[in-house]
Order: sequence, then C-alpha cells, then structure tokens
Amino acid sequence: MGQSGGQSLAREIARFTGRAEGALDDKGRLVVPARFRERLGAKFVVTIAEPDPCLALYPMSTWETFCERLEAAPLKDERYRRFVRHLLAHTDETSCDAQGRVLLPGALRAYAGIDREIVAIGSLTRVEVWSKERLGTTAPSADEAAAFTTELGLY
Repeated sequence: MGQSGGQSLAREIARFTGRAEGALDDKGRLVVPARFRERLGAKFVVTIAEPDPCLALYPMSTWETFCERLEAAPLKDERYRRFVRHLLAHTDETSCDAQGRVLLPGALRAYAGIDREIVAIGSLTRVEVWSKERLGTTAPSADEAAAFTTELGLY
C-alpha cells in the first residue's frame, strides 16, 4: 500500500541533528561539517534565522516549502512586507566548494556576530550556525523540558 501524502513528504525533508564546532578561514568561509553536507545538497540557502541571532542553512526543498508558507500568509500588510524584505535581503543561494567550504557573506556574519569560532547545530529542518560566543546554552531547564515534552504529547 502507498504512503499518505504527509508521510511521504516527511520522508523527503532532510532532518538535521548533532553539533560541530569550527572556525571560519581568513576569507570568511566555513567548512560545512560532513554530517550536514550531504543532506543540504549541492545547492542550499544561507539566511538569517530571525528571531535568533544566528544563521540558518536550508536544503533547497525545505527552503521552497518555507517560501510557500510565507507566500500563503493571509495578510500581506506593512509588517509582512518589512519582514520579507529583511529576510530575503539577507538570503543567498549557495553551494560548497570542492573542499566543503561555503562563503558566509559579511552582512550575514555581522548579523550573527560571527568573527571566527562557530558552532553548527542540527535543528530538525535546518542547520543553525552560531557564533561560539553568542550561543550560550542550548539546553532548556529540566522543568521547561518536562512541560514542553508533555505539552507535545511526547511523554
């Protein structure tokens, strides 16, 4: 028997997990960790990760889904237009070079406060690239984690 539409779509969306630390080279290039490179694909998107002060790497198919949801917004008021302009002005389609490096444009590095040291984190549908100094803690408190997993029906 065939898969339902939702199940097959879920299988097409890359899932990202794990953490890797690294550093930009002198030209502002990041070696994309091998664990993420294959799932990102040959071409992917690098953008700001509003409201968090980090960057996000999206596979093209996931980015297309993101844009479809953005385009489907029922209200395209001034707030919507400002957000879309801001987001897309800080978005680039890119790819890794033969050494697995991607150039992080200066404006994106400035947004995320990335000078040299980074932490790349798999965040389900995207890879987040954080300044090591800005990342802080990624763990919720025990109470917050318990409440959230219960609310989602996971436990």
